[in-house]
This record gives sequence, C-alpha cells and structure tokens, in this order.
Amino acid sequence: MRIFRTLVHGLALAAGLAVGTGALAQGKGLDEPFRAAYKKALAGKTVAFLPLGMGFDLAQGWYNGLKRELEPAGMKVVARDPNWNTNAGAQAFTALIAEKPAFIVVHNPDVQTYARLIARAEKEGIYVIQINMRSAQPSAVFVGADWVDVGEMNARAVVAACKGKSNKIAIVQGAPTAATSAYTLKGVENVLAQNPQIKVVSNQAADWDAAKAKALTQTVLKQHPDLCGVIGFWDGMDIGTAAAIKEAGLTGKVFLATSGGGEQKGACDQVMSGAYDLNVSYDVPTQASNMAAMIKWLAQGDVKPGMAHQNIYTTLIPITKANAGQQGVCWKLPS
Repeated sequence: MRIFRTLVHGLALAAGLAVGTGALAQGKGLDEPFRAAYKKALAGKTVAFLPLGMGFDLAQGWYNGLKRELEPAGMKVVARDPNWNTNAGAQAFTALIAEKPAFIVVHNPDVQTYARLIARAEKEGIYVIQINMRSAQPSAVFVGADWVDVGEMNARAVVAACKGKSNKIAIVQGAPTAATSAYTLKGVENVLAQNPQIKVVSNQAADWDAAKAKALTQTVLKQHPDLCGVIGFWDGMDIGTAAAIKEAGLTGKVFLATSGGGEQKGACDQVMSGAYDLNVSYDVPTQASNMAAMIKWLAQGDVKPGMAHQNIYTTLIPITKANAGQQGVCWKLPS
C-alpha cells in the first residue's frame, strides 16, 4: 500500500506539472500551488512582543521589524511594555498566556524570572521566541548574538590597544543575573587567559544603567588614571562609561569597546565622535528578519510548541572609525 500511495502521489504531481506546462505553453496564468496554504497558515495569528521596555533602540528595532515582515502576511503584532520592571514583565507574560497568541517574543531580564512562564506557554500551545537574552528554560527558537564571541572580539581589541601601555583594564558588566553578561564575561576571560600581562583593576556590574556605568568608571579612573582600556557590555549603558572617560580628558587614550544593536545614533555616530573605539553590532534588523522567518516557518509546519529548541546566532559587525561612516553599516530608527 505504501508503494501504491507513493506511485499515485507521483502520478498526481506529474499530472499537475503537465497541466502547468500546458498553461505556460498557451500563455495563460498559472495558480501558484503553495500560496493559498501559506496565507491560510499565517492569517489572523497574533505575535506578542514582550521586551524589557519599549523605550530604547533594540526594542523599537525588533518591534518595527516584526511588524514590517509579518503584518503584510496577515499576522497581527502587539507589544507589552513592562518599562524595565521585572514584576510587571512577569505579570504581562502571565496575561499573554491567558490571551493565547500564537507566538510570544520575549526579551528575558535574567535567566530565571520567565523560565516557568516559558515552559507553561509552550505547554499550552504557544510558541516562544527568545531574543538576545536567554532564559534557563529553552524554547522553540533563540535568536541573538553569540555573546562569547562578542566578549572575545572586544577583549582582543582592548588587549591590542594596551600594548606598550599600563595593561590595566576595567570591565563594566550589565546585570550579573543576565545570561548575556555571563556569556560575554566568559569570552573576555578566554582572551585574558592568553594574555597574562593584562591586569583587570575593576570588574563591576552597572545593571544596564548609564548613570551607574558613569559612576563606576569615574571611580576607576580616579584610582587608576593610567587605565588603558574598558570593556563595556552594552552601548546603551556605556554612553555613561564614555562620558566619564571624556570628563577625565582621556578620550582617545582609554580604549572603550562595547556592543549593541547597530542603530545609527547609538553606534556609528558614537564611534565617529570618538566616544567608542569599537562597537560590536549584532544588527537588530537582521535579528528581526530572522525571528519573522522562524515564525512564518513554525506557523506552517508540524513542529508543535515544545518539540524543538533551535538557535540562530546573528552575524556580528565590528564598527570602528574605518567603517562607521559607510552607508548600511548602521540602521536608523523610523522617525
């Protein structure tokens, strides 16, 4: 019977191709055979976006990218804004599970807060897409930077900049409970292990807060005015780090390496101004496109929530003065 079904399917396909070839030969239109099923699979499905907060470039870039890719296909994209409040984020996640969208895109504040909610959502038939910051709980898809690579790239640049200088560096982490910080730090440690001449005089967390990053850096520079480099973990926070270096009159003398989503004002403009010497971009528009592609694929397929845990690491773009002025290196927020 299996052989018979295969034969029948093959004959039907051949017949369909023959009809299509005949239509083309006669100069007639041909209905695309997969289009209707694709549109039906996506139409009316809701994608809920839950970032740390909506008021910064990463969240805006992801949200706009998802809307641009998914809404023309008949999907609905909605956002919930916890405004950097972890408890509010957990409440919003819980409410979304009750609303039962087809997908939830989540930007985790740390590895634990949303772990049970992610597992619960997928158990109830909702696909969860994690963006850039992982939870301890895996989900259908993770799209984000390879943070170990980010740490290694920034550390190598700082080590090179410190040659012939004091070899003293500082590290400004984000939130210590975030996987992003732990993985980036591992990358930094990998490079430092190969360069024992480098001395870390400060390794502190600024919790993604620019004001804290500035205060920490001011203190370090007072204690170590011969500091030769700083490794920061996010450009939205390291604008404070750069401000402290500038106020100390050390811009261009203290090498500052950071990372971010590659938005024009936050990345390329800051590099061209000298605030950052290196900004490793994980390219937010590409991340949004990757998320949208996975959402479209999952909406059509037979992979149920909880059945698969896939990863897409986005290609990193090192931004320096050599390429910061080139068109297309950075992206711009919609006005």
